[in-house]
Amino acid sequence: MGFKPVDQQPSFPALEDTVLTRWRERDVFARSLRAREGAATFRVYEGPPTANGRPGVHHVPGRTFKDVYPRYRTMKGYRVPRQGGWDCHGLPVEVQVERELGFKRKQDIEDFGVEAFNVKCRESVQRHVDDFKDLSERIGYWLDWDDAYWTMDASYVDSVWWSLSQLFQAGRVYEGHRVVPYCPRCGTALSDHEVAQGYATAEDPSVYVRFPLRGGTLGDEGAALLIWTTTPWTLISNTAVAVGRDVRYVLADAGAHGRVVLAADLVEHVLGEGTAVVRDVPLDELVGSHYAGPFDFVGPGSADDPDGDAESWRYVTVADFVTTTDGTGLVHLSPAFGADDMAVARTEGLPVVNPVDLEGRFDARVAPFAGQFVKDADTPITEDLAARGLLLAAGTYTHAYPFCWRCQTPLLYYAKPSWYIATTQIRADLLAENAKVDWHPEHIREGRYGDWLENNVDWALSRERYWGTPLPLWRCADCEEVTCVGSRAELGQLAGRDLSDLDPHRPYVDEVTFGCAACGGTARRVGEVIDAWYDSGAMPFAQFGYPWRPGSEELFAERFPANYICEGLDQTRGWFYSLMAISTLLFGRNSYETVLVLGTIVDDDGKKMSKSRGNVLDPWEVVATYGADALRWQLLTGSPWGEQRIGPEPLDEVIRKFLLTLWNTYYFFVTYARLDGWIPAIPAPPIAQRPVMDRWVLAELADAVSTVDAALEAYDATAAGRRIAAFTDDLSNWYVRRTRRRFWSPDAADAPDKAAAFATLYTCLVEVAGLLAPFTPFLADELHENLVCGADGAAPDSVHLRDFPEVDTRSVDDDLRTAMTAARQVTELGRRARNDARIGVRQPLQGALVTLPRAARAGWPQVADVVAAELNVRDLSVPDAVDGVVGYRLKPNFRALGPTFGSRTKQVAAAIERADAATVAAALADAGTASLAVEGEDVTVSAEQVQVLEEARTGWQVAAAGGYAVALDVKLDDELRAEGLAREFVRAVNDLRKRRDLQLDDRIVLRVAAPELVATALSAHRDTIAAEVLAVDLDLTADSADEELAIPGQVGVRVTLDVSG
Repeated sequence: MGFKPVDQQPSFPALEDTVLTRWRERDVFARSLRAREGAATFRVYEGPPTANGRPGVHHVPGRTFKDVYPRYRTMKGYRVPRQGGWDCHGLPVEVQVERELGFKRKQDIEDFGVEAFNVKCRESVQRHVDDFKDLSERIGYWLDWDDAYWTMDASYVDSVWWSLSQLFQAGRVYEGHRVVPYCPRCGTALSDHEVAQGYATAEDPSVYVRFPLRGGTLGDEGAALLIWTTTPWTLISNTAVAVGRDVRYVLADAGAHGRVVLAADLVEHVLGEGTAVVRDVPLDELVGSHYAGPFDFVGPGSADDPDGDAESWRYVTVADFVTTTDGTGLVHLSPAFGADDMAVARTEGLPVVNPVDLEGRFDARVAPFAGQFVKDADTPITEDLAARGLLLAAGTYTHAYPFCWRCQTPLLYYAKPSWYIATTQIRADLLAENAKVDWHPEHIREGRYGDWLENNVDWALSRERYWGTPLPLWRCADCEEVTCVGSRAELGQLAGRDLSDLDPHRPYVDEVTFGCAACGGTARRVGEVIDAWYDSGAMPFAQFGYPWRPGSEELFAERFPANYICEGLDQTRGWFYSLMAISTLLFGRNSYETVLVLGTIVDDDGKKMSKSRGNVLDPWEVVATYGADALRWQLLTGSPWGEQRIGPEPLDEVIRKFLLTLWNTYYFFVTYARLDGWIPAIPAPPIAQRPVMDRWVLAELADAVSTVDAALEAYDATAAGRRIAAFTDDLSNWYVRRTRRRFWSPDAADAPDKAAAFATLYTCLVEVAGLLAPFTPFLADELHENLVCGADGAAPDSVHLRDFPEVDTRSVDDDLRTAMTAARQVTELGRRARNDARIGVRQPLQGALVTLPRAARAGWPQVADVVAAELNVRDLSVPDAVDGVVGYRLKPNFRALGPTFGSRTKQVAAAIERADAATVAAALADAGTASLAVEGEDVTVSAEQVQVLEEARTGWQVAAAGGYAVALDVKLDDELRAEGLAREFVRAVNDLRKRRDLQLDDRIVLRVAAPELVATALSAHRDTIAAEVLAVDLDLTADSADEELAIPGQVGVRVTLDVSG
């Protein structure tokens, strides 16, 4: 056993391929589940994808966040079943198949044959299953594919039928004739949550049309009603005009267009400034007035209905939805195409006329526009109105309009019968359940999702389509009795034959009939299938075939509700809603407790990815170039709720700043452990007896473990990841940098100081691997494989089989952490002072004076030597102030003084300038305020009101910030210069070793040819130089040498370097 050598320049994608192979060979995922048999269950649901297209990079964020918490919970001791699933039905699948077959209309499917079409759909949803599995595996997303559920499986359909039968029996499934959002290309109604996913900005007509009044005073005056619409095509079916009860109406002069009635508040907006108002029009004069409609193709008294009563429609009525926010204050009603319009029509007994077919085209009754798609007819209809003098004005109107979420056809609002689930009956229950959900981000609860629930409407369940779960309703042709069937077994009993092998899809299920229990007639299935969102929302129970499949009731009880689910923001009105609605309807409670809502992914420039922009990334190319760990880390530690940047720039940064930082520390440790033969079994001093840097980094590790654990417990992977990143940076750029000489030391590996250093760094790397396991599962496993498995054959053979790190209470030391924070602040100021003085860090200085805030002084003795070594000073002291090397000058801040002292500002400013600067500076640094005498009276000034300017005295360089100050003695003597030169020489020789690709333990023979002064300086530090560069033979008096070294301020220093022996 022992550590294997580590590549200094790793290929993370290649490393991940190696780890994947190891996972497969060792069956790690399955073993991680078996290891937790009998433990408490952490329940997660997989939002099922539809595999009729290749997975894209947009699938990666969700799968990453769905993986990180199950991994964490498994390491915390939970059993976390992760069952995959496939969403198979619905418009997305049908539309894709239609495109592949070149279909343009719904009738094309009927002509092709429903059976053949559904065979194509079934094939389509299995086409890219392997691609999804492969990508999921490649990004480290562990899921049980062997027992994955398919929403098209017969057992799944049985379960969905059971749920609908429960709702039907409870009176919550009903048929209604309503105005519904309707896709004329797909030929089906859509649910409200589907409509919400298809809004886009559209430019529609904006027309103002005159409806001449017939009879009465207004008719005698030649007046017309003025209406506004963005859907001229609905004017064909105009039935009435609505006015508002609380709106003031007037008769206005529209010039060449005559007199028109409109809301007083809108006269100027519609007709322009200076429009003459003839008179007010009382509401009782307006209501009941009849008018001449814009078209007479359909409706009572038309050629289509010559015997109809022309006086039964086209009059003015009152409606509460009329406002004056836009339009004219008069609303044209077309009940066949508007829900509000339909409500008025039912109240008033108005006719509902619909000359539009199910493909959205005018029928033969509207001869001039017959066969045209209604929205395409807007322009010729507007031209016709203009030709007849009815058009007052026309323009365009930009607004959000609903399009089909799958085929992008403009939706129509269309009166037709549909089957509904009465979700409005449980609106209060849904709101109560929502209040219990742990939403991330939290504002979704009351915002986007809460608003959605507040305005919940009944769920339009039925779809006039083909590939979906058939609506399990059979209607008697004679008496209209409806039977809801709860399974194929029940259907077989009703039909009197064994239907256990029935494919419960169209057209096969449509062929099953049975006798009506009410009248003996024949019951046939209604033609519709159900909304595919119902399929996916039923997965908590339907994935087990509940309640019919043996064992399903036990499985459902164990796995319901989910502790955690995660999807994108679009699912607030999709899967999140269908899950909550269905489970609340059936079981009286929501089906999930915590939900993460992810934002959208964007490219390097912050632009949304789209094919038209050409900025869509292939996930396979991303992981092949950067590795899955880099991609996961970017997603998990970025901005999960907002826009998540994915591209070369952020991924390169992840690799450079995080992955390579950790890897280089790992490489450093393994390299020196192998050189020294160190193994974890070598005893190390107790933590309390180790040097301060060891105790500090272990204290930081304890805090990191605590912070990361708490953050993951709270579903905050971002905070957890950022704490790991901060610790990794501390480990590499502070701990290793400050302690690397202890690893280089010639002492044996079991020497107390060296053993302590190795044991400390080993502990940090092993525990970081454990912390990282949920985030970067490949890199974490590689570290574990070498560091843990390489040292202990009995250890778990994967990081994903170990427990999550726990805080080592022996390491907790917050006082030391605070002191080291102060030390690092001081060293940062010291570096700044060196830069200002243009003195390199390798040049020793005689001394430094440090001032600290009062709170930082107690722990200073623990870290003073660390600071002295980091600043490369021989003497470090902490006086009460650095008055001896710093002069102070006070400058009043008039802008801050004015509001406090008003007319006395000048006198206070003068007092500031006269005051003893050192005394005031000390008071401000200590208490934040200082007292001054102003005209015989004491006044108090604050640090904001006084600017303290520090001016270093000759031979000193000062830097200060936030109550800290460092004064460096920058005077150099020959001894200091010689030591500085020796250090630069060591650095130059070691750089040469690297360029020659020497091994770290290669001993060398070094001959040096240098000017006399340089040789003399080097001779004074001969032993140190030889030890630092591993020279077994060092000649500082050579006459010539091969290669010149680059040493600041020196020329002519040449060396000949040979490997010894």
